[in-house]
Amino acid sequence: MGEKTAAAEGPTGTASEDEVARFTAMAEEWWDPHGKFRPLHQLNPPRIDFVRAHVVRRFARDLAGNRPFEGLTLLDVGCGGGLLSEPMHRLGATVTGIDAGEKNIGIARTHAEQEGLDIDYRHMLPEDLASEGRQFDIVTVMEVVEHVPDLNAFLEAACALVKPGGVLLASTVNRTVKAFALAKIGAEYILRWLPRGTHDFSKFVKPSELARGLAAHGLEMEDLKGLGYTPLVDEWFLTANLDVNYLAYAVKD
Repeated sequence: MGEKTAAAEGPTGTASEDEVARFTAMAEEWWDPHGKFRPLHQLNPPRIDFVRAHVVRRFARDLAGNRPFEGLTLLDVGCGGGLLSEPMHRLGATVTGIDAGEKNIGIARTHAEQEGLDIDYRHMLPEDLASEGRQFDIVTVMEVVEHVPDLNAFLEAACALVKPGGVLLASTVNRTVKAFALAKIGAEYILRWLPRGTHDFSKFVKPSELARGLAAHGLEMEDLKGLGYTPLVDEWFLTANLDVNYLAYAVKD
């Protein structure tokens, strides 16, 4: 759905300049639930449920608690305007958000300040942060891997940012005929949920490819869940069907 966004100038390593420019044009709409990022607003509840369930289990936290992520560090890679970073902070995590788009980071910072949230937003790429030796308990990579020019290079950088014993959670689009029909043609040309050109079908990632890429850099995939959509109530939900959008959970032991 395109959460990897950016500005025309700045980091260009694991980021695509075309993707950066495309999403910069929409940056002002990040926090409009009825605007061009409406699909991400709708995807957020099941994404948060998926992250929360696995983090609570992995780190032996109380799911019923108001701030179950207290004391944990979390990196949101391709944070965009902060749609996931903010709820992760509210769950108690110490959050760092990075994005290849300077404009996105500015919008994320402004919104967090307005909400009174202390989130460390940075205009940088994952490989730059990894070169500083930073590591986190939790790394989230949501709607990003289908937009990068070199999947292996991106995963290498993202995995390096996970602490030993930590976890990585990703959300992306499967490379299937059904995904082409729904996530590309349906979402961009028929329903017009997304601007045309948001997705490149050749960059969609099969779960097996993601698992191999993570394993090559020391992480083992332990769970996969699909994201389904119910038109009658206009809501997304977690499902066992991985044909289109899916979420992945991996650990570094």
